Amino acid sequence: MAIGDIIVGVDIGTSKVSTFVGEVNNFNQIEIICSTTSKCSAIKKGVIVDEEELSIAIAKTIKEVEEISNLTVNSAYTTIPGKYITIVQNSIVKEAKDKFAGISVRDVASAIIQVRDIEIPEDKELIDIVPDKFILEDGKTVEDPVGKFSSNFTLTAQIILAEKDYIKQLKSIFRKAGIEIDGIVPTTLAERNLILDNNELTDNIMILDIGAGNTEIGIFHGSSFVYTNTIALGGDNITSDIGYVLGVGAEEADKLKRQYGLALKSFIDNDNNIVLNTCKDEKNRTIKSSDLVEIIEARIEEIFSLVNKDITAYGAKNNINNVILTGEGIVNINKSDMAGKIILNIPVKVATGRLMNTVKPAYRVSFALVRYVAARPYAKTVSSSIGTKTEKSIVKGILEKIKDFFYS
Repeated sequence: MAIGDIIVGVDIGTSKVSTFVGEVNNFNQIEIICSTTSKCSAIKKGVIVDEEELSIAIAKTIKEVEEISNLTVNSAYTTIPGKYITIVQNSIVKEAKDKFAGISVRDVASAIIQVRDIEIPEDKELIDIVPDKFILEDGKTVEDPVGKFSSNFTLTAQIILAEKDYIKQLKSIFRKAGIEIDGIVPTTLAERNLILDNNELTDNIMILDIGAGNTEIGIFHGSSFVYTNTIALGGDNITSDIGYVLGVGAEEADKLKRQYGLALKSFIDNDNNIVLNTCKDEKNRTIKSSDLVEIIEARIEEIFSLVNKDITAYGAKNNINNVILTGEGIVNINKSDMAGKIILNIPVKVATGRLMNTVKPAYRVSFALVRYVAARPYAKTVSSSIGTKTEKSIVKGILEKIKDFFYS
């Protein structure tokens, strides 16, 4: 981490845009400057359907950030759904420039630049390099090779590619909002170090982030990022099902989901009566709580079934030891972890990462994004462009050039 760097993270969800600003303090921790959020429904099934609405929502959060912090934000990092991502595993052997002086930071930075040298399809764009393992010439794997005496080392890394058309669309939207993009990070990759416990960071884990409209899948084999994708279903689908089946308004449907949220009928203790207040068919209609839970259970079963189908088709299921469940669309529904375990036939638990309670759930992903960027290894600078209004137009012109030289 670079002490004093100020990092702006913008998370684009299916129900909101949240922006988080943090500064790296003297203890190499993220100090919260401010966070804002704005409702936004510009994304449907993982596709941006209203660029104007999304641009306005981003601009609104940036304006609020500037008013709260007295900073001028010229650029920010942002998240990207897994459906637009391709992960390429690559490795290279790098000779140390001076084996008697030990492996240098420049040796490592040079290796990271070289490992990105892959054939990139015309419809893809490189957005990130994730250094994974460093293996010395004696076969020993080390987390940080700097200072180790070895004539060479092997670097294995994940090269993160994204669909070029989506990146182009995203950059255009951010520019309409008045800022440039510093970098783009897959959602589950950003979340990993926030929501996983220490023992989970070394395990074969699948992160399932069930949000309002999407479910993000991220599979990690220890530190290796191996797969990500998006299922276009989330918590809002459960709310819509309740409203449609019971004939109640959206507000009451959401309230019922939160108040009686249970993922499995078999765990009902008392099948109480529930009075519906906004039912279209009859006023003050009464149903059993089991009727409500049955609706919730059906949609949760579908979400987990689609995840199961996806990871099975990819061939990743047999290598997953545990599933970590997170996301505002699911965590308030009791026994959702049990429902997942039954369908996936893999142990499932709700995320308990010690840092999760540092910020409110609405800002968790944008906070995780800032932490991920701040922890970027061997980077010269990760700071977003923060300046005065008079500097804004000048700074914007050189932003993209600056970010190309992270590892130079």
